[in-house]
Amino acid sequence: MMGYITASALPGASLTAATTAATAKTSSTHFVLLLLTASILQFGAAYQPEFAEPIVNLTVPLGRDAIFRCLVHHLGGYRVGWVKADTKAIQAIHDHVITHNPRVSVSHNDHTTWNLHIHNVQEEDRGQYMCQINTDPMKSQLGFLDVVVPPDFIAEETSGDVMVPEGGMVKLTCRARGHPEAHVQWRREDGGDIIVREPSGHRTRVTSYQGEVLRLMKVTRSEMGAYMCIASNGVPPTVSKRIIVNVHFHPVIQVPNQLVGAPLGTDVTLECIVEASPKSINYWVKGTGEMVISSAKYDVQVAAKSLFEVQMTVTVRNLEKDDMGSYRCIAKNSLGEVESNIRLYEIPGPTRAYNLPFDEEDYGEQFGSAEREQDEDFSNSVGRPSLHMTPGPPRATYDTLSESHVPYGTVPSCVAIIVATAAAMILPLFTLVLFTI
Repeated sequence: MMGYITASALPGASLTAATTAATAKTSSTHFVLLLLTASILQFGAAYQPEFAEPIVNLTVPLGRDAIFRCLVHHLGGYRVGWVKADTKAIQAIHDHVITHNPRVSVSHNDHTTWNLHIHNVQEEDRGQYMCQINTDPMKSQLGFLDVVVPPDFIAEETSGDVMVPEGGMVKLTCRARGHPEAHVQWRREDGGDIIVREPSGHRTRVTSYQGEVLRLMKVTRSEMGAYMCIASNGVPPTVSKRIIVNVHFHPVIQVPNQLVGAPLGTDVTLECIVEASPKSINYWVKGTGEMVISSAKYDVQVAAKSLFEVQMTVTVRNLEKDDMGSYRCIAKNSLGEVESNIRLYEIPGPTRAYNLPFDEEDYGEQFGSAEREQDEDFSNSVGRPSLHMTPGPPRATYDTLSESHVPYGTVPSCVAIIVATAAAMILPLFTLVLFTI
C-alpha cells in the first residue's frame, strides 16, 4: 500500500516543481521588460521638443518687413513648420518654403531659433501665424501680425471746391481710409472760426470740427475761403485736403468819403471799397462820361484786401479846375452791377498868396533894404505854387484846409498899414489943437 502511494506521488511532485520554476522565470522577464520600457519612456519624455517662449505679436507699417521668431528646445529629429492660421496655408516646413508668395522666406539658427520672414508686408498679410512641431500630438503656438496703414482720402467720396450762393447751404465731405480707422477734423486755413448752425437756429463758433461731413448753413461771405480736412490714425504721415468754398453775391460798394475837397495844384486820391464774388470788373468814370485810366494825369490802382474785397483808388495829379466834378466807381460781375458817386471840389489851400494893398513908400520907410529883399524872397516863394500836397492815408480828404492860413510874408505889410492908419488919425487932431491955441 505504502509503495503505491509513494510510487504514484513522485511523478506529480516533479511536474509541480518544474511548473513553478518556469512561472518564476517568466515573471522576472516581464518585470525587466517593464522597467526597461519605463526607463525608455522616461528618457524620451525628458527630451521631447518644447517651445522656449511664446511668439511675439507684431505691428508693422505697410511696406515694411516682419519677422516671427519661434524658439524650440530639444527638437531632435522633429521638424518645424509655419502655417497662416486663418487660411490654413502652409508657409514653410523646416527650411523649405512651401507658399508661392515670393515675399516669404525662412531661416534658423542651431535648430533652436526658427524665423519666418515676410518682406514688404501688405494688408493681406494681416492675421495669425502658427509655429508647429510635428510631434504626436502636434505642438503649436500662435503670433499675430497687424499691418497698419497711414490714412488716405477716398477721392471719389471726397468733396472738391464748391460754389454756393450767399444764404445757401453747402455740404463738405472727406472720406478717409487707413488701419486703424482714420479720424477726420476740419479747420479753416486762415485760422478763423467755423460757424456751426443747428436746425433750431442755434449757432456755435468752433476752431475745429470733428467728423467726415461738415455742413455750413445760411452761408455768409465771411465764411468764404479754404477749409482743411485733416485725417489721422496715429500712423504717420497725417494727410490733409484743401477745399475752397466760394460764396457768390452781387457787388456792393462802400465809399468812405463822398465829398472830397482839395486845393488846386495838389494831388488828391478818391477811394471806393468793393465787395463782390465772383470777382468784379472795376473802373472809374468821370461825370462827363469819360473813362478814367492810368496816365500822366491819373493813377488808377486796385488792391485786394480779402478774397472778395478790393480797394479801388484813383489819384488825380496836379489838380486843376477841369478836374473838379463827379467821379463814379463802378463794379460789375455776373450777378449784377453797382456804382457810387464821389464829388471832387476845390478848397483854398496854402499854395495861394494873400496880398493886401500897401504903399511902397511907407513899406520902404518901415523896412531897410535887407528886410525888403527878405520880404521879396518870401513873396516870390509864396506866389509861385511850388508846394504840392501828396495823398495822405486812405480815406483822408483835404477839406480841413481853410483860408485862415495867411502866408508869413504878408505880416510886414499889415504893420505898415496899421502905422499909416494911426498917423492919419493923429494928424487932424494935432492940427485942431494948434488952431485952438
